[in-house]
Amino acid sequence: MNNITENFPVPHKKFSVDIKGNKTDIVICSYDDHFLVIASQIGTMGTILQARKDEGMSMNPTFNVSVLFGKRDEPMLVACARQLIEHISSTGSSQPLVLSLGLKDHSVETLKGIVCAVTENRLW
Repeated sequence: MNNITENFPVPHKKFSVDIKGNKTDIVICSYDDHFLVIASQIGTMGTILQARKDEGMSMNPTFNVSVLFGKRDEPMLVACARQLIEHISSTGSSQPLVLSLGLKDHSVETLKGIVCAVTENRLW
């Protein structure tokens, strides 16, 4: 079910996808100063990460990803946030990303499915 809302309080999309047999609810919000992505298979927020492009003098951009709440020992969650912020940056936006991942499965296939679903339905 795709649902696009451009009204108050913030432009957002809500939809569900099946990833490896797990129903995954995804919400993408576009605030004035951040993007918020929530992907949940467990009905709660899960681990919350922040990702941003670091502005610097280098020709190649660098990205900073940090875990705000939740599992700090899951490198695949950090990799998912990094892929999304790199995609956001490649479209010309410099807004940071707050990402919430409440997942039953932290496999590469699950995280690739989330990145694919979010980038296909992006608001940036």
